[in-house]
Amino acid sequence: MDLRQQVTIRPERASIGKWGRLRREVAVHRFLLLMLVPGFVYFVVFQYLPMYGILVAFKDFRLNANVGYIENVFTSSWAGLKHFITFVESPNFWKLLRNTILLSVYNTIFGFPAPILFAILLNEVRQLLYKKVIQTVSYLPYFISTVAVIGMLKMLLSPESGAINNILGALFGIEPKYYFGDADWFRTLFVTSDIWQKLGWGSIIYLAALSKVNPEMYESAVIDGARRTQQIWHITLPALKTTIVVMLLLSLSGLLDVGVEKVLLMYSPATYETADVLSTYIYRRGLVDMSYSFGTAVELFNGVVNLLILVGANYASRKLTSESLW
Repeated sequence: MDLRQQVTIRPERASIGKWGRLRREVAVHRFLLLMLVPGFVYFVVFQYLPMYGILVAFKDFRLNANVGYIENVFTSSWAGLKHFITFVESPNFWKLLRNTILLSVYNTIFGFPAPILFAILLNEVRQLLYKKVIQTVSYLPYFISTVAVIGMLKMLLSPESGAINNILGALFGIEPKYYFGDADWFRTLFVTSDIWQKLGWGSIIYLAALSKVNPEMYESAVIDGARRTQQIWHITLPALKTTIVVMLLLSLSGLLDVGVEKVLLMYSPATYETADVLSTYIYRRGLVDMSYSFGTAVELFNGVVNLLILVGANYASRKLTSESLW
């Protein structure tokens, strides 16, 4: 193609305009965009459209069987910030906030690095068959239901027939103990069982990031005399930096969202002192006691605090590491 042909083609491309280019890109990638439709519809229908329900937090909402739910939302009398003030001034506020933050922080401190460490160690395994077996075994707990996991824990820690109590009694002479009835043990049981269940599955994204590292970098490091620990520090960890930051920020975005199903299965009145968190309190007040407005207000408070934590963590990450979500 000579220079005259190039000169005649460029104005044609420029004349297409941004909408023409957009239509062309849509036509080229139409099948990929079609795959986004189910996810887009899901978020619109189940995440964005129900957001009008936030109004319930600012109203004295009462269900009336004679009219529909939507009409109930808009016809209920306004309460302003009454439910928020009631929650903040309640004697349970600081206990709930403390329990939720501590449980989330412990889960982040001990649970977040575990898949990273596991992925790094697994990346060092050179025997492919052995590596695949370990990966498969580590993924299995993730597919066990939370109900089954808690049931297994209760069986292992049973004071009458639990294997843990029997082993501790036989080896160290420790008296059997009902750990699920001890408030001091609740956070330990919650965090350790969560690590066990999510360790293998959480390592997948880090293993995917490590698969993009050029093996020649490790070979060059070996030639230069670098030890395994030095290779991990100077090659493996820098390759995981962006992934770690993004996953940490996403983890912090739900800092106050402790899994309500697992806590409900594990806690009892004897462990309320350390086990009762915001999500379980919302369940009891909002659904069991049918205080819908109060429960919605607490949930909205929870969401706003999570949003502020995410924005603050993202700003700090951008300043400290130059990595951020936006």
